[in-house]
Amino acid sequence: MSKSKKNISSGSLTNSVLQLFYKAGEKELSHKQITKDLRLTKKEDQRLVLNILFDLVDKGSIKEIHRGKFVLGGGKESKGGLVGRADFTASGAAYIIVEDSEEDIYVPAKFTGDALHQDIVKVEIIPGRGKKPEGKIVEVVERKRTEFIGTVELVKDFGFVVPDNQKIHVDFYIPSAKLNGAQNKQKVIVKMLDWPRDAKNPTGAIVEVLGNAGDNDVEMHAILFQYGLPSKFPKEVEAYAESIPDKISESEIAKRRDFRKVTTFTIDPHDAKDFDDALSIQKLENGNWEIGVHIADVSHYVLPGSILDKEAYDRATSVYLVDRVVPMLPEKLSNGVCSLRPHEEKLCYSCVFEISDNAEVINRWIGRTVIYSDRRFSYEEAQQVIETGEGDMKEEILTFDRLAKILRKARMKDGAVSFDKLEVKFHLDEKGVPTGIYFKESKDANKLIEEFMLLANKYVAMSVGKDLKPAKTFVYRIHDVPAMEKFNVFAGFVKQFGYDLHAQTPRQVGDAINKMLADAKTKNYGSMLETLAVRTMAKAEYSTENIGHYGLAFDFYSHFTSPIRRYPDVMAHRLLQQYADGDKSVNKETYEEQCVHCSERERLAAEAERESTKYKQVEYLKTHLGETFEAVISGVTEWGLYCEIIENRCEGMVSVKTMFGDSWSHDPDNYRMVGRSTGKVYQFGDKIKIKVVGANLVKKQLDFTLVTEESGDF
Repeated sequence: MSKSKKNISSGSLTNSVLQLFYKAGEKELSHKQITKDLRLTKKEDQRLVLNILFDLVDKGSIKEIHRGKFVLGGGKESKGGLVGRADFTASGAAYIIVEDSEEDIYVPAKFTGDALHQDIVKVEIIPGRGKKPEGKIVEVVERKRTEFIGTVELVKDFGFVVPDNQKIHVDFYIPSAKLNGAQNKQKVIVKMLDWPRDAKNPTGAIVEVLGNAGDNDVEMHAILFQYGLPSKFPKEVEAYAESIPDKISESEIAKRRDFRKVTTFTIDPHDAKDFDDALSIQKLENGNWEIGVHIADVSHYVLPGSILDKEAYDRATSVYLVDRVVPMLPEKLSNGVCSLRPHEEKLCYSCVFEISDNAEVINRWIGRTVIYSDRRFSYEEAQQVIETGEGDMKEEILTFDRLAKILRKARMKDGAVSFDKLEVKFHLDEKGVPTGIYFKESKDANKLIEEFMLLANKYVAMSVGKDLKPAKTFVYRIHDVPAMEKFNVFAGFVKQFGYDLHAQTPRQVGDAINKMLADAKTKNYGSMLETLAVRTMAKAEYSTENIGHYGLAFDFYSHFTSPIRRYPDVMAHRLLQQYADGDKSVNKETYEEQCVHCSERERLAAEAERESTKYKQVEYLKTHLGETFEAVISGVTEWGLYCEIIENRCEGMVSVKTMFGDSWSHDPDNYRMVGRSTGKVYQFGDKIKIKVVGANLVKKQLDFTLVTEESGDF
């Protein structure tokens, strides 16, 4: 599976053309040279380059010195031609990410001007600054955002707002008239008004006071706002949802395949309320099994172009913070009309398989159905049946479990990569304060559901991507092959733990990682190696360009099974029905834009979820200051040791400034810190003892010190 090249956008091609001129300096370039250097073989791309060249001439960025021969222009505008996204570091420096560029442009803090994190900026390359490109931001083309979350610090008759996001590297000056009644140390939303030339800080106005910093609701709302995620539905959307009838009409049932008399049940987390999926099972006369994977028919209720649909698309996903779910759909649908609750008739979009006793797919059918769920199982209840062989629907659950294990084994044999990372969960009191931490582990009941959802997603994608001739536009969930350079770096790193990973092909990468993770599972550093292994992989995303899913070892894969909480699944349902009705293929570019939007929203939701977990970990350890824990070194930098507490998976840092008894040398090649006098070594993966000495909720940061015999705390 290799990634096919997508159509080139005008913006990215303009940057690529300008980069060639920057590299050429005073040397002239022709249209033919440029298209050759950029490896553009399509006539339409070559014509686009010609249009770009004349557009750049009009702007003064380049000059045409002879017919068809161009050089870099001499004007000020030509120096600031590259446009990209500013990715700031906590130090105030930035990296400018230019689309389709091999290297990011480093901008020192003193040259970032009035740009902020994620702004689209124009950057001027500074020649002769080293091997890697460096630059200076000369213009903010587009602000990513103008409103920020922060904490107020009052000083006499004015104040500052210190942003929560450490990548927003400046505080906002707030004149007294713009404080909006905010009190010292309150959490607020500040709107950036201006950044006067030569002023150290931008000027802002407080537009909303969220409440006191440290209050659970305030902090969770702050996290949602920081990532541009909504906390509530507009009233008109709620009203529209409430107007949807609960009762299913007989005329609608008559259009569908009827599964109401077939044994059907759901298996979900014990606290779930939105049940996306149900399974049905019955034995056929020929000895095979009819397995139904029934998915809530959200597309029947969420009509294209409605205000409900627009809101769902904007959100694109439900968000799962530690203490709450922010749903993609209003509760009337997510927990009510669409949810496959027990003892209720529900409309579904289903993938129905005829499967042999050894889990071979003989036939399949995809279409709209009506079901009746006989029983709702929690994962714990289904696991009890699997482990004991006793309980409700034991024959059905044990059959599903047996078939799922055969399917999983086949996937692993085909090269799927096995990541079974533990999820950190919290026991919360009535105020949302964490009183304990536990881990959620994927057991057989979880894997049972996973395998049949994967099976449905795979065959749904095949039904369009493989079976339809000619091909029609569809929404795929894709996962590119790993970059071998990243894998080789990772392989070099894990040698210190005794793992010799050899791989020349993507398939061999998966096999090598699976083998290593199986062995490392029982080790102190197992979870950290798994985290690092995940980082060697490409990120899964949505696209109309099918390149397969490397991690699952599927040539065709889509998201079909969670339309209550994922908008791409709704898109897949609609396209399936349109094509079943004989409609022509939809516009690919439109759907690709929607895929990009959904991928971005998913990424933001995941970041917000991680942020809420980190906040709760810091909040939990704030009540354990001065206590000692066993930990594993999870990272080594020149400024200290990152350590993960084994008992609760909370990560903090031991600053090198607190490592007394020696002066320390950072050895980055071997991921260790070495004492210059004693030769004492602290290395990634080492088990150590730490004391919790700081828990900063604003920065979501934990500070540890080493506990040693010498310190007297051992």
